[in-house]
Amino acid sequence: MVKKWMSGLVLVSVLGTAVLTGCSSDSGEKNTASNDAGKSSASASNDNFHPEGLPIVDKTVTLNALTIRWGNMGDSFAKNAWLQELEKNSNVKINWQVISNTDWETQKSVMLASGKMPDIIVGDMAFGDADIMNNLSLFRPLDDYIDQYMPNLKAAMAEMPDLKKLSTFPDGKVYSLPARLPSRPYSSIQPVINKAWLDKLGLKEPETLDDLYKVLKAFKEQDPNDNGVLDEIPYSDTKDVDMNLFAPFGITDIRNNHMMLKDGKLEYIPTSDAYKAGIAWVNKLYSEGLIDKETFTQDNTMLTAKRQNPDAALVGFSYQWTPDAVFGPWSKQYVTIAPISGPDGKKYQVGDPNGLSFRRNELLITTACKYPEIAARWADQFYTGEASIQNFWGAIGTSISKNDDGTYSLMDPPEGTSADAWYWDSSLRDFGPKYVSPEFEKKIKLDPATGDGLKLQLDNLGKDYVTQPFPDVMYTVEEYEEMPTLTTDIENYIKSTRAKWITQGGIDEEWDSYVKQLNDMGLQKLIQIYSDAYDRYQNVK
Repeated sequence: MVKKWMSGLVLVSVLGTAVLTGCSSDSGEKNTASNDAGKSSASASNDNFHPEGLPIVDKTVTLNALTIRWGNMGDSFAKNAWLQELEKNSNVKINWQVISNTDWETQKSVMLASGKMPDIIVGDMAFGDADIMNNLSLFRPLDDYIDQYMPNLKAAMAEMPDLKKLSTFPDGKVYSLPARLPSRPYSSIQPVINKAWLDKLGLKEPETLDDLYKVLKAFKEQDPNDNGVLDEIPYSDTKDVDMNLFAPFGITDIRNNHMMLKDGKLEYIPTSDAYKAGIAWVNKLYSEGLIDKETFTQDNTMLTAKRQNPDAALVGFSYQWTPDAVFGPWSKQYVTIAPISGPDGKKYQVGDPNGLSFRRNELLITTACKYPEIAARWADQFYTGEASIQNFWGAIGTSISKNDDGTYSLMDPPEGTSADAWYWDSSLRDFGPKYVSPEFEKKIKLDPATGDGLKLQLDNLGKDYVTQPFPDVMYTVEEYEEMPTLTTDIENYIKSTRAKWITQGGIDEEWDSYVKQLNDMGLQKLIQIYSDAYDRYQNVK
């Protein structure tokens, strides 16, 4: 766990875990949690509080905020000049508790069991829908706060009703705040290949499965990194994303729940004909040594060591956000290509034809917070165009230039740093409340050669082939109670069987018994839950 605290740290030990709880003023007033999540505390009538304008309070109030970051990213985002100016202008200080996602699951269980909560939770990686639904007493309904104290968010919801739809839980209340990220593509990860290797071997970018097979085989056998050793790895991935090679078969599971929409109908991927055909294809690659033998066991650290091997590039083909993001000193050798066409001659791209912009659960106010109005007003400051871009890329003057014509452009990242890594270091990035309207988005000028501008440029290769994903539905408390019992065994069985079939073969002989076993585990009941949630989502007005 990262233990870097900003703005006057208050550290409380709960069951051996570092957790920030409650909110306070600098006068040292002791906090107690509200017993009524739906009602305001006394802070609204307090002379210290201003329901509009800045500062939010006259006398400084401290809020304890928890956020989860990837790996060892730490709290560098808190140096963002916009966040520091907001603290100065609002008189609301934030004690940031930053926990690595690798440590969070254990910490989360302790926190929920103890009920010892910080004032606000920032970012959707902290608590998902099920965490919130199963612990509603810990989180405040925010409808009244949005109506009274959040004019920026209220206006955004009026302009884009999907924000309200996305944020409304099955009981009809809003417990978490949404985000609309700026300048998002339609495509998620895209196929990336070592262009230097292709040129060395006189090969063209692959367009079909047959093309890809021939290219991977040449990568393995013809020493394209030119180091005199056949150490090339045609394709490598990790156990968590080993489904990428299934994309040409129309399998694009962006929700990671195995559900797809095919011709307007729901389909469960692991029992589909496309899945069976994809397994057979990937088994062929594996049996001929064209897939890294450690794909099903290695973690990101092991994979990064291969991608950034100091002596020579080792990996030929991959699926990435942008080609400059993971290959370190070899990044310039890689290019993004159009989706590989499948057996039916069609191309399929993982993504969302509505754009990868909308999020929920980006900020929660807990019932431990003594001054929820202050927390709500602080959060509302994020829902302007300028605030949002500064919390996505970095502050104006640091990462963003505000031009004389009213447009905004991104500065170049430091030498040796990818643009994407720099933005994560400089801002909350994907996490936290944001709203960039389509009109404001027109003012953002991105360099097509790097970072998010590059991603939008690369998106042109795949956006026309993006499949319609299963929507981001919500489930009832009863469904959440039932789903883990079903999904745990089913998911483990699917993963272990997939790994076995890819590495050892046997899918044709074992397919029928595999499907029967899934049904015996309750698969049809699970599919019904997905179907019911989908129907509710479709019927929301």
